[in-house]
Amino acid sequence: MRSRFLRQLRQDNRAITAVEFAIICPVMLVMMMGLAELTMQSYLQSILTGAVQKASRDSTLEGNNTPLANTTVDNKVMTAVGKVLANLTWDTPSRVNYSHFADIGPEYYFDSNNNGVYDSATECYLDSNNNGVWDANPGATGQGTANAVVVYQMGFTYNRLFPIYQMIGWPATQHLTAKTTVKNQPYRTTATSDNVKKCPS
Repeated sequence: MRSRFLRQLRQDNRAITAVEFAIICPVMLVMMMGLAELTMQSYLQSILTGAVQKASRDSTLEGNNTPLANTTVDNKVMTAVGKVLANLTWDTPSRVNYSHFADIGPEYYFDSNNNGVYDSATECYLDSNNNGVWDANPGATGQGTANAVVVYQMGFTYNRLFPIYQMIGWPATQHLTAKTTVKNQPYRTTATSDNVKKCPS
């Protein structure tokens, strides 16, 4: 009797679809939520990058090199991204200006002993900002004057859409950032100084 019952149970496939669905459904849900998270991240990055590029171009125009004008431009970036997702925690916008594109990064130094480190006591350098000292970052904070090269960056942090991050080891929040480099318009005559070679006294 028992063997007959077990044989009938093995041959009964009326609920096999429900069993298969119960096995596959959690996996599919995890995959769909993960795909939605990655898609949202990519979309937000695209919106942020486009908004930052537009804002940086607007900042190069005459009259937009004041803190008030910069704040207005920054708010346009926040508004553009905020239309897609609310409750964002924004980083402080960053503007660093340089005299030339080549000045972005540490000031060039003549590595006479080939140790890969600037030795202030013995090595000469090109003083791109004419402040009399070697700088790892010779840029100045702000939009700068006409013809200045500006590195503009904005970023934000947002909470993930689904609790899937707990299952696959992601952090609960995601941070995105966008950076662009532009040159201010020549809206007025500005004296620009070339790099000057400085050596230890």
